[in-house]
Amino acid sequence: MNSDPLQLAVAHPAARPKHRQRILESVGDFLRHARQRWYLYLPIIAIWTLAYVRLFVDATPRVPVLFNWTPSLPYRVAWLHHGPHQLQRGDFIVFSFAGEAQQRYPGLRGQPFFKIVRGLPGDTVTVSGRQVAINGEDVGAAKTKAYDRRPLAPIAPTVIPPRYYYVQGTSSDSFDSRYQESGLVREEQVIGVVVPLL
Repeated sequence: MNSDPLQLAVAHPAARPKHRQRILESVGDFLRHARQRWYLYLPIIAIWTLAYVRLFVDATPRVPVLFNWTPSLPYRVAWLHHGPHQLQRGDFIVFSFAGEAQQRYPGLRGQPFFKIVRGLPGDTVTVSGRQVAINGEDVGAAKTKAYDRRPLAPIAPTVIPPRYYYVQGTSSDSFDSRYQESGLVREEQVIGVVVPLL
């Protein structure tokens, strides 16, 4: 067996061009396959592009049909009426998230949330322990921890100021105005009113 270091040093770089050539051939094979079956790859590319834009560029819904994948509300499909509305208690809305939690979870910034208006300007929010009430009516308890075990603080007692709303989901796991990290929703954050369909 030859252990000459000069021979080993010369033999090693020779293996790299062959490896590089195999990679280039594989890429070439894939590109030829993709070109022949473009109709299969085009929808996949379109979906990934839209998902990227939705997460990192502009999360605002552009079509009126919404799909809700979270358990915060029992509805999975809804129709969105864009624009400003005179909000009433019980209205379903979609708003652009701007709460404190976006500091911990940057992916939440501007994401559309689908909730119910439970508190209007002038309403009194009180907290007893972790139990939250609006005008004396119990609306639910704030959990102690998020899904990733980070602590959650309940909303501070307050009178809802003008142009702000208290919003909430129907699930006990809903991330909503019960929490300081989510907070009240400003009028400017509201994308539109929603009509649940399914």
